[in-house]
Amino acid sequence: MAVGGRGTPDRSECFGEGLLGLLLDRAHGLPPHLVAPLVAEAVARLGGRDPQILLQDYGQQNLVPLPGAGAGGPQPIDRSDAGRCFVESRPWEVPAADGVRVHLPLLDGGDQVGVLSVTLDRAGRDERRILRRIAGLTADLMHTKNGYTDLFFRTRRSEPMSVAAEIQWSLLPPLSMVMPHVAVAGVLEPAYDVAGDSFDYALNGDILHLAMIDAMGHGLDAATMATVAIGAYRHARRISIELSEIYLFMDRAVAEQFDPDHFVTAQMMRLDTETGRLQWVNAGHPAPMLVRAHRVVGRLESPTTLPVGFGGDQPQVSAVTLEPGDRVLCFTDGLVEEHANGQEQFGEEQLIDWVNRLEGDDQGIRTVARELSHTLKRARGETTSDDATLVLFEWHG
Repeated sequence: MAVGGRGTPDRSECFGEGLLGLLLDRAHGLPPHLVAPLVAEAVARLGGRDPQILLQDYGQQNLVPLPGAGAGGPQPIDRSDAGRCFVESRPWEVPAADGVRVHLPLLDGGDQVGVLSVTLDRAGRDERRILRRIAGLTADLMHTKNGYTDLFFRTRRSEPMSVAAEIQWSLLPPLSMVMPHVAVAGVLEPAYDVAGDSFDYALNGDILHLAMIDAMGHGLDAATMATVAIGAYRHARRISIELSEIYLFMDRAVAEQFDPDHFVTAQMMRLDTETGRLQWVNAGHPAPMLVRAHRVVGRLESPTTLPVGFGGDQPQVSAVTLEPGDRVLCFTDGLVEEHANGQEQFGEEQLIDWVNRLEGDDQGIRTVARELSHTLKRARGETTSDDATLVLFEWHG
């Protein structure tokens, strides 16, 4: 609507702009520990009560409240309303004695940071719209502040973490990314003691780059090797050399820094998200599984070269064209070689069976990856003698 003469736009501040402006105007100089109180102030102006910012813990079991925005303890992801919002990545409303409890996903670049929960007298169209935008700003604000604080890390840590695991988590990209053409989700176990396993990905234009590695051994030595391998992979990827040359670059980096008997198994992939063409190089790593129509239909078998650090020949690049909806599961050997005390290894057949069961429920890849990891962990009595890491990605077509 124009005011003050023909063609003059109305620049007066409406309620919604003022509310979001409260967050935007203070965001730049806001100390990280004041993020939660600022969000609480914003939702209070909307009539919201009992706000909570809930973050996923590193074990992906609970949603833990960020200090400064309401009271309450951790909520189990699998058995709570906030957890349902988190798993399904959509708002969830529950009637309450004093109104309605609204849970909104905190989404940042396709990754889910956690959940914003607040109680309202009523949840109309305007309240839902404004809360959704507050949740989006909150996720962005937390992502920005996370680079120079330990607050969010400490909140998400529910048990002591080894130094090796600290190193590995600092290397990782977000555990999930959901974009129009492609989605990625990964899980590291044991979350608080992982050492040699890691993964990395990047979406550059239409190309998804992905790598998974497993450094030999455990503890700091394995974490250090993984750091060198991932650093070399990122450097090679960013200077845009071919997959086979990326392997050679990583191989030299590891060989120059460690003894001749040290090595890293690796798998490097490139997916054209426009055409579905997938290329990969395998350096002594388990072959990925192809999931089509929610069933494992085979392995992406290919010629392999020696693990990184052993000076293998330039590897052959394999390729396949995916169909829309196809998923690819990459995993480290700890996922199939682990076993309960005195029993046989789990093996790939059991892994395939579990994947088929979970895929049969037609769930998103974040849920499948998380539930698959937890299923495997429960099957081995909640303990593991080796890292067990998986990455699942889907081409939407």
